[in-house]
Amino acid sequence: MVPGVGSQVARNLLAHFGDAEAVFRASPQQLQKVTRVGPVIAAQFATAGLMERVEKELAFEERYKIRTWFIGDADYPVRLKRCPDAPVLLYGKGVFDFETPRVVAVVGTRRSTERGRKFCQELIHSMSERGNYMVISGLAYGIDVAAHRACLQYDVPTLAVLGHGLDRIYPSEHRAVAERLMTGGGLLTEFCGGTDIDRSNFVRRNRIIAGLADATVVVESAQKGGALITADIAASYDRDVFAVPGNPADHFSKGCNALIKKNMAALIESLDDLEYGMSWQKSDAAKVVEPSLFTDLTDEEQACLDAIGEEMMSIDDLCHILEMTSGKISATLLDLECKGVIKSLPGKMYRRK
Repeated sequence: MVPGVGSQVARNLLAHFGDAEAVFRASPQQLQKVTRVGPVIAAQFATAGLMERVEKELAFEERYKIRTWFIGDADYPVRLKRCPDAPVLLYGKGVFDFETPRVVAVVGTRRSTERGRKFCQELIHSMSERGNYMVISGLAYGIDVAAHRACLQYDVPTLAVLGHGLDRIYPSEHRAVAERLMTGGGLLTEFCGGTDIDRSNFVRRNRIIAGLADATVVVESAQKGGALITADIAASYDRDVFAVPGNPADHFSKGCNALIKKNMAALIESLDDLEYGMSWQKSDAAKVVEPSLFTDLTDEEQACLDAIGEEMMSIDDLCHILEMTSGKISATLLDLECKGVIKSLPGKMYRRK
């Protein structure tokens, strides 16, 4: 709530001082030693009424049973935490699991066509039959709300990321959908109560949609639009992007066709294409190969394989667990991949084959 302190500055402050309490104990001179914190921002920590606003927000959260996730918390969403501009604090309501095995963002134009809405229906129906999916979108008109409605229809968990606080729903026409999400998914935002409806906030919201997902699917888009911004952000996070092709003459296929043409997105016509592109074809129940079957592994390779276990694991997590350098871990993972023991996944993640 401190004016001028966004996600990046907040992360810089936390990295410098160690925790939030230490930040507020620091003097203006100490604060200015932090990257991107000058005298103007440092002075904002003494803003009149700041703590009263904080107390009001805490009371609001308690009254409406709003959950929060601080970036230092163990349950902060892992996929999002890897993004360099991840929000320091998230607010949410509903019933959902950030660590659902397969998380897919489904986005597109606010002026969707019947073809686009039908694609959402078919894609999400297929997800319901195969299980272990959660869909992320933005509760906006068009493709976003079509995706949420399809998820509610087919019992696929779905999370709506908002560009404002949880004290309101925008657009108000989607309030009924938002209420149903409380039992079939949830609402999430980085904005506290009382935040004004502002166009720039919805652009910021898009990075959360992209950061929470393993893959982003653009269903329909003109040559410019918020869905393309989300796709660009997802690509910058090394996440996979997929786009639904369309007739070159169709206005809301031009953005998707351009993504495919420029090799910025893989073509998708069904869930099979997504699962092939993500190497998700194998059943989650497929038997895990026991490490004892591999007799030619070095001690370091065996230790790395044991650390991965039956879950997906990032290079950073492996470095921390094994106390090895990223260079050494990368080389070991490459050797394991060449031996056919593990498989690399988007976002520098690895799992056993």
